[in-house]
Formats: sequence, C-alpha cells, structure tokens
Amino acid sequence: MIHSEHHRSHRAGWLRAAVMGANDGIVSTSSLILGVAAANTTQSDIMLAGIAGLVAGAMSMAAGEYVSVSSQSDTENADLDIERKALAEHYELEQEELAAIYETRGLTPDLARQVAEQLMINDALGAHARDEIGITDISQAQPLQAALSSAATFTIGALLPLLVAWWAPPALLIPLVALFSLLFLALLGAIAARVGGAPILKAAARVMFWGALAMGLTYVIGHTFGVMA
Repeated sequence: MIHSEHHRSHRAGWLRAAVMGANDGIVSTSSLILGVAAANTTQSDIMLAGIAGLVAGAMSMAAGEYVSVSSQSDTENADLDIERKALAEHYELEQEELAAIYETRGLTPDLARQVAEQLMINDALGAHARDEIGITDISQAQPLQAALSSAATFTIGALLPLLVAWWAPPALLIPLVALFSLLFLALLGAIAARVGGAPILKAAARVMFWGALAMGLTYVIGHTFGVMA
C-alpha cells in the first residue's frame, strides 16, 4: 500500500497574496462606494469613484507586495551570501554547527555528524539554508509572483461591488452593495479556507466581520459629511 499525504504549505505564498488582494479589493471598493453614496452623490459619480479606487488599489497592492517581498528576498539573499562565505572559509566549523543542530533535534552525536557530513557533500549551502537559517524552496520570497497575484485578485474583488453598484437601482444601491459585498467576503473566506485546509465557517466569519466594520465606518463618515454639506 502506498501512503500519500497532501500538504498545503507550498500554497502559502501565493495564497496569502491572492486572498489579501481579493479581500482588500472587495472591502476597499465597497466601502468607498458606500461612503460616496452616503454623501448623496449621483450614481455616475459613485461609479467613477469606484473605478478610480480599483485602478489605484490594484497598483498600490502590486507595488506594496513587490517592495515588501523584495525586501524579504534581499534579506534572504544576504543571509545566503554570509553562509556561502562561511562555508568557503570555515567548512569544518560549519559542519560541526550543522551537526549540533541535529543533536538538538534528537540525533546521537555520531549520527548527527554523519548526517551533517552527507548532506554537506550533496549540497552544503542548501543544508545550512534549510536547517540553520530556515529558508526552503517553499518559503523563499517571490516578489513578482506576489505582486501579480495581489493586483489580479484585487481587480477581481473590486469588480464585484462595482458591478452591483452599476446594476442596482439608485434607491437600493447602498443595501445591495453592502449585502452582496458581505456575501462575496464570506465566499472568499470559504474558498481560501478550503484551499488552505482551514475551518471554513471561522474564516468566512472573520472576513465578514472586518468587512462589515470597514463598510459601516466609511458609510457613517460619508453620511456625516454629506449631511453637513
């Protein structure tokens, strides 16, 4: 019998960026629409504000993710350069250091030294990157992938409340945008939880709560300033 396990950790990088992008797209655009609508503006002005928010938000997400993940990548590369130099200058000491790490994980001293020796013969830098620094192929930063995922999913998320605002009658625009946005957020939370192997109801409730809070606060601000005007 062949035993196989389907782990989901390899999805963490792109899934985080994608979920954050879609969530931000729904929340920020729906909140913007509700805030502008609460200020007694026309439907065309609401749509214009929403489209501007979509474009600005998508670019902001892409730039933010790229800069953030690039910084992480730069740090990882700097650590790898340090380790590469240490291996070139102090190979034996690095081997002892790796063996000590395996000892703390439960191996006997002799076995730890053998494992360290064999792994370093095969890929010394890879062994130290993984077991000393904690850098693996799965966790290694990928700036372009994160930027594109965030921008694309933000755009998709932002389009959902925009389409509702475009379709809804002016008198029902605010409740319909709020209702459908919460449903979109619940669906997003459920899909993300399903892909990541997390509890679905908990994830859906979490994104709905924060989305409702953001939309409610923005609506109050728009209504207040609209009334004052």
